[in-house]
Parts: sequence; structure tokens; C-alpha cells
Amino acid sequence: MKSLSIRRAALVAFAALGLSLRHGPAKADEAFITEQNGDGVSVLDLSTQKVVGRIAVGGKPAGIAMSRDGKTAFVTSTEGKFVSVIDAASRTIKAQIEMPDTPLGVAADPSGAFIYVSGFYNPRIYKIDVAAATIVDTASVAASPSGVAVSPDGSLIVVADRDDDALSIIDAATFKAKATVKVGAHPFGVTIDADGARVYSANVESNDVSVVDLATQKLIGTAPAGKRPYVVALAGGRGFTSDQYGGTVSVFDLETLQPIGRVSVGEYPEGLEASADGRTIYVVNWFSNDVYAIDAQTLKVTGEMAVGDGPRAFGTFLRKTP
Repeated sequence: MKSLSIRRAALVAFAALGLSLRHGPAKADEAFITEQNGDGVSVLDLSTQKVVGRIAVGGKPAGIAMSRDGKTAFVTSTEGKFVSVIDAASRTIKAQIEMPDTPLGVAADPSGAFIYVSGFYNPRIYKIDVAAATIVDTASVAASPSGVAVSPDGSLIVVADRDDDALSIIDAATFKAKATVKVGAHPFGVTIDADGARVYSANVESNDVSVVDLATQKLIGTAPAGKRPYVVALAGGRGFTSDQYGGTVSVFDLETLQPIGRVSVGEYPEGLEASADGRTIYVVNWFSNDVYAIDAQTLKVTGEMAVGDGPRAFGTFLRKTP
């Protein structure tokens, strides 16, 4: 394992860019965890509480998107400048797609035909045909695009433009920008709700969450978060943020946007996702090399699992197995 100082150096570099379980979790059979320092992806079986596989990826993997059917994981390698297409069942790499820029955020179209990848420096968003493993279109966005999300019906793509304090909203059919919405300082992770009505951005430097109405493309509210929130998850009428500097998960009410509570987790939490049934929140702790499970209603930590070195899992990383 690399020293803490090495992990801190990795954090600084990316800031410049921008379970042994105690109770069985529900409806999230596996978690695919990108490990930046370890150059791979660990697969956690969330029922047996064990790491059951590891996929060597290379290139300092960070971002991940799981296809809706759970058959494929897409992983961005920030230093390798490629995206790996992984068969989730066999744990094998089916393709590696070269990128012309540093890829970070990635999101999968609900149809499974395309993925969308943010290029941090150009700055652009890339549309990739999954079957052909080829970039088929690009769109300009604002500075330092980071997180990417796709609406449930696949019609809209939202990108967090970190250094412009904004979200770019892109029409998926035309692959042209529809709007740019100013939000808090340095948005990083973006999450769209299940109705496709609102998008939530975790604003790293203003320590809050911006709420944008996708129909009107307007900022409609702000919710508090802990120190340096990176990702937002939604479950049971609540919003959750992974607070990197706070070592916490902050919770707020989605209706009132008022704070509910805060849960202490591991060191430098980043990746965050709710289980399909909304009962469990999974948080990936970058520096303490572990994953916590949190009960979404009681806000109690219900489990921990050790993983490899430098886990980020920036994106959607949970998979429901057949």
C-alpha cells in the first residue's frame, strides 16, 4: 500500500484538475470500485461481504458508469487517456477506447448504445458508440468538465463544468448545448433524479448542493453540505453528499433542502450511490481504502468493507446481478 503522503499527492493533483458488512444490504449485489493508486477495479459481493474479483485496468482509473442492464462497466483511466469496456459477469476487458484528452466523468445512455465521457482539458464531452468502441461526436462545454449524468429517458446530458461554476445541459439527439446554468463554486459530481425533473450538483468549494430544474433550466435552490462535497446520491426523499474534507456524508431533505444530519465515514469519501430500493447508501472512501454502507433512514453505518489502494468509484458503480 502506498503511503498517505502519496495518496495526498494524488488528491492535490486531481484537485488541480478539479464492508465487512454487519447486516446484509438490499438490492445491490455487487459494487465495482475503481482504484486509482492500484490501477484496477475491485468487485465486491455485497451479500457475502467479500472482494470476489479484481480487474487490472491501468492508467489510474477513476470514473465509472454501469450500464442499466448491469452487464457492462465503463471505466475512465485519467493518466492512460482511455476508457475500458468491462464485461461485468466475466470480469474481462472487452475493449479500450483511446481518448484525445484526460477522461474523468462517464455516464451510460439508458439504451446501452452510447456512453458520454468528459474530457477535462479540451474541454469537451465525447459521445462514444459502445458497439463500435469509437468516438462518434463531440460537444463543447465550459471549463474543466467533471461529472456527467444522463436523464432517465436519455434525452438530456448534464455536465459539471468545474472551473466555470456551471452545469452544461446538452440535447442528446442533436448533441448541442441547450443551456449553461450557473451553480455553486466548483461543481464536481452531478445526479439527476428518477423523474428526470431536477439535477443536483455537489459544489466542492462552496460546500453546498445546487438544485436545477431541467425543464426551465434554472437554479431553484441550494442545500448545505459538509466540507468539500464531491458527489450527490438520492434516496427516500433525501439527498446525500460525500464530504471529502469532512470525512462525512451529509443528509438533507429534498423538499425543503434543509439539513437532516451527518454521518461519519472513512477518510476522504468520494464515490456515493444509493441502492436500487433506496434503503442503503454506499460511500467509497479514497484514503482509508474502504466502502461503508449506511441505512438511508436511520443514518446508521451498517457495514464496512476493505478494498484496494485509492478507491474513487466516481460515478455509478452498483450492479444488480441476475
